[in-house]
Amino acid sequence: MRLGVLDIGSNTVHLLVADVSPGGRPLATTSQRTVLRLMRYLAPDGSITEEGVAALVAAVTEARAVAASERVDELLATATSAVREAKNGPEVIALIEAALGEPLQVLGGETEARYTFLAVRRWFGWAAGQILLFDIGGGSLEIAAGPDELPEAAASVPLGAGRMTIQFLPDDPPGEAAVEKLREHARATLAPVAASFGTLARPDHVVGSSKAIRSLAKLVGYPVPGWSGIERMLLPRASLSSWIPRLARIPASARQELPGITPDRTFQIVAGAVVLHEAMRALDVDELEVSPWALREGVLLRYIESLSWSAPAA
Repeated sequence: MRLGVLDIGSNTVHLLVADVSPGGRPLATTSQRTVLRLMRYLAPDGSITEEGVAALVAAVTEARAVAASERVDELLATATSAVREAKNGPEVIALIEAALGEPLQVLGGETEARYTFLAVRRWFGWAAGQILLFDIGGGSLEIAAGPDELPEAAASVPLGAGRMTIQFLPDDPPGEAAVEKLREHARATLAPVAASFGTLARPDHVVGSSKAIRSLAKLVGYPVPGWSGIERMLLPRASLSSWIPRLARIPASARQELPGITPDRTFQIVAGAVVLHEAMRALDVDELEVSPWALREGVLLRYIESLSWSAPAA
């Protein structure tokens, strides 16, 4: 059957369409993204402005039309921190559901971490052992760890790249003093999480997922051979640290000329780099490898598991 996952995140409304079959890996057929950066549309009271709601509903309506044109059998729509935490969230959710013509699943932070961890586990396999996962979105940072498909520990903290850009790095370029304030805030926020995760087994693999981490890996990381000819990217903490001062001095318009930095990430990449560096430092990680699978694939995989596949005809 053909499934669609619509991820309504803090940065984008992203539709992934994939063909699935019993025992097979999902085969993506279409990926359609609308860049919103919803954090730009937050009013002082924490609600999403009328302009932001209109842009969000338009993006959802377009995604629904694409899903229909792709003959999707089932559309799974999820929303994460920006919609979840907005003061007018219930009203926004009602408008999204009207545009979708179906219910919207609003994911809590830890649930988001668990779905993403499932996708990463399936990508790396059981032989990967103990996995530690970082995933940076626009509104939050998710961390999860464990040796199985369900993590032993999962946490979500409000350190998303978009949120931190607005709160700490509003100027362009932001400058060293603003970066240092963000660094101090990230350290304080991560301290209790690091203490909790520090009681777990040492990870065999540290993995980063999300567009922000993939972009940073292309900028500061390096490729190594992977399975079946698939190239893997590794991201060293030391290289990330050396790039942060440079990124903070470069205007956003010039950052998109750098390897891996796309126009939709150019404003948020400094905050994303600082948050990732502090998360790696807090959990004593020197290097991580990048997973191409993340939240959308996790939602897809969990739904496939819930289906009752009938035995093929004899």
